[in-house]
Amino acid sequence: MARNIGSRYTAHRVLGRGSAGTVWLGEGPDGPVAIKVLREDLAADADLVARFAHERHTLLGLEHPHIVGVRDLLLGDEAEGGDLALVMDLVRGPDLRSHLAACRRLPPREAVSIVAGVAGGLAVAHAAGIIHRDVKPENILLDTSGPEPVALLTDFGVAQLIEEPRRGTAGGVVGTPDYMAPEIIEGLPSRAPVDIYALATVLYELLAGFTPFGGGHSGAVLRRQVTEKAAELPGLPPALWELIQQCLAKSPASRLRASELASRLRELLPALDGLPALDLLDLEAADHRMVPEPAGAAAALPALPAEAEAEAGTPRGAVPLVRGAVPDEERVTHTRMRVPDAEELAGGAHGTARVARRPGQPRAGSARHSAALRRRRLAVTVAAAGALALVLLLVLLLALG
Repeated sequence: MARNIGSRYTAHRVLGRGSAGTVWLGEGPDGPVAIKVLREDLAADADLVARFAHERHTLLGLEHPHIVGVRDLLLGDEAEGGDLALVMDLVRGPDLRSHLAACRRLPPREAVSIVAGVAGGLAVAHAAGIIHRDVKPENILLDTSGPEPVALLTDFGVAQLIEEPRRGTAGGVVGTPDYMAPEIIEGLPSRAPVDIYALATVLYELLAGFTPFGGGHSGAVLRRQVTEKAAELPGLPPALWELIQQCLAKSPASRLRASELASRLRELLPALDGLPALDLLDLEAADHRMVPEPAGAAAALPALPAEAEAEAGTPRGAVPLVRGAVPDEERVTHTRMRVPDAEELAGGAHGTARVARRPGQPRAGSARHSAALRRRRLAVTVAAAGALALVLLLVLLLALG
């Protein structure tokens, strides 16, 4: 059913819903638009409306070929019913999450081209003092109206404005765990490097089909973000992997700036021509169910990947705290945990984060991997025993001689 948004816009149908509000297909004086109407409780927050009013000029002036432009900002009394709404360019095409779900993994050139464009948009925003704070595939749209898809980053500055601590409330960790930079988790201010970290995570996901530290309860994901190193992707050109590593650095100062990342990625494009999508086994990333997001929550929390643990024989030391997790009769609690081996204690590629593997390569901690370790240890023991027996025989022969 059509509804009026302010005096100049008409909303016709819902395009999508998120934690912050609803996006409508609308019509304005200059043609079709997308209208994001924020939740009623947000529109009723006078402090939030004041922040939007303060940033109005910046949001309206943020223009780049890879940014979804904001055409108008309706602040309460300017919109019918007191709505707080952003009128944006209409992008004809899916978001990157839908595209990735259909393709599972993207060829390196396509993935790098998408991320290079978004990095260029981030560079312009950062120069204007705007931090996105919620870079993820859902907030990257693909304009398919031209000969080649063009990636555009949307919701610029909205997360920052909405998620700022309100007066009289305590600030907390807000965002999407899989893409959250370590400094946010540690309570430090969100600066431009948090967007670089999130965008590098998106690039990793486009190439691998899963994020470097995702899987399981959100608390486990946040811990990995701070303590673990991303597993290397087999078959990826070394120059590209080094670039991803640098932008996933735990220290914000070690990451590239957005303009540098965009430039470096574009330089790599010619070398990526013709390379197919990576051929990886990622049982740990398969069939992760997402728990429906409760009203007002910052992010949906993934259920524990019980199916992925079936191969391991012994589940990870985790309790299914999230709704939708499959109960495990032999679930491990904090009072009864198996002792991790040396490789798991090393963290990163041999720890609890998801690991990219070539076909035929056993997953660390799996039954096949454990059996291989036992066979190697047995072989070493037998060889050592044989060597000791040979030495004793030689000593005996010398004594008799």
